[in-house]
Amino acid sequence: MISRTKYAVFASAMLLAGAAHAEPKAYTFDSGHSQVVFSYQHLGFSTTSGMFSGITGTINFDEAKPETSTVTVEFPISSLQTGDAGRDKHFQSADFFGGEGKAPNVSFKSTSIKVTGEKTALITGDLTLNGVTKPVVLDTVLNQQGQHPMENKPWIGFNATATVKRTDFNLGMFAPAVSDDVVVRISVEASAAK
Repeated sequence: MISRTKYAVFASAMLLAGAAHAEPKAYTFDSGHSQVVFSYQHLGFSTTSGMFSGITGTINFDEAKPETSTVTVEFPISSLQTGDAGRDKHFQSADFFGGEGKAPNVSFKSTSIKVTGEKTALITGDLTLNGVTKPVVLDTVLNQQGQHPMENKPWIGFNATATVKRTDFNLGMFAPAVSDDVVVRISVEASAAK
């Protein structure tokens, strides 16, 4: 016969073991609260910014083993905005992002995750842009994970940064006068998948 104390210890151990082996939770991007912002140096005179929206994707987040989590993302070149219609059209052309040609979307698929802190990680993945795929590292921060106060469902949010070299993706027009290195800032929210 197991005593109540031993049973309580045994039950607690089983619960902890179950939590440790819980399946990763799938989250779907909230496109209305996710964006990719980029900035670059223009001829040495200014720093110009633009953004992409319409971001879709899935995060499979394993809270017990975050290094085994995965993320896939996609967004259309046509969503690009810089605050100037003429520049937007030029950037969306084959001269820059090639959105009018063979590669209308940008995608990212993680290949590995290195946890660097309680809420930080380096996410390495394959970035496909202008029909070219290259590895990129996202310096990522978990902003918050919990119940959304209005949607009443589990929610998660991340920020990430990276530097992408345009010439790596055959998008080097006017480089280096217009900087080859483009700083990318990403902010995403995602809701628990149904």
